[in-house]
Amino acid sequence: MHITIRLFAGLAEIIGSSSLTFHATENPLTAGKLKELLSTSYPDAASLIGTSLVAIDREYAPDEALITESAEVALIPPVSGGENGSLYESTPDGLYSITDLPLNAEKLLDAVLDANHGASLLFVGTTREMTGEQRTTALDYEAYIPMALNKLKEIGDEVQNRLNARCAISHRIGLVGLKEASVIIAVSTPHRDTCYEASRLAIELLKQTVPIWKKDINESGQHWVGSEQKAADSLYN
Repeated sequence: MHITIRLFAGLAEIIGSSSLTFHATENPLTAGKLKELLSTSYPDAASLIGTSLVAIDREYAPDEALITESAEVALIPPVSGGENGSLYESTPDGLYSITDLPLNAEKLLDAVLDANHGASLLFVGTTREMTGEQRTTALDYEAYIPMALNKLKEIGDEVQNRLNARCAISHRIGLVGLKEASVIIAVSTPHRDTCYEASRLAIELLKQTVPIWKKDINESGQHWVGSEQKAADSLYN
C-alpha cells in the first residue's frame, strides 16, 4: 500500500520534504505501526517521530486506528513553526481564522459581543524577547491549516457547551516580531467569572490540540520550540 504523508516543522526539516510517499507491506496498517516503520526508515528522525501524533483525515488518531490508501495522513510533531505570503483562511462563520497578516483584536471582539452578555475578554499572545537568558528576535509559525481550523472550531464549541460562552480565535503564521500578536482569543459570557474561565480554557485547549508550531529565532540561531519537553512528558508547551 502506498500512502502520502504530510510533514511539518522539525520533521519536514530532518526528512527534507513537506510530504513523502511511503510504501507499507502491512495490511491492515495502523497508525502506531506506521510510526514504527517510519522510525526504521528514517533513523535520524526516529526520536521526533516517536513523540509525534498521527492525524487521519484531519483528526488525531490513536495507535490502533486503521489507515487506508485513500486517507489524508499527516504526522504531527510536538512543537509549536513558517509560511509567508498573503493568506487568510477561516471557518465559514468567520469566528476562527489563520492568517499571515497582523491580527485585528477589535474585529475579533466584535464577533463575540452579545446583548445578553455582560462580560467580554481579549487574550492576546505576543512574542516576548527574553526566555530565561535566551534573547528571542522573532518567532516563525507554521500550521496544518485545514486541521487547525477544525480544532479551533472544536475549542469554541467546547467553550460554548461548558460555559455558555461565545468564542472567536485568530492565529497568525509566518514571521511574528517582538511585541506582535501571534494569537488572539475573544470570549463573552453573561458574567465575569465564567468569562475568565472561558478565556483560560480556550488557550489551554489550543496549546494541547491545535497543530501549530513555532520556531524561535534568536541571536545564536533558530530552533523549533517544544520538542524537548514533549519528548519528556508528552504534553504540548
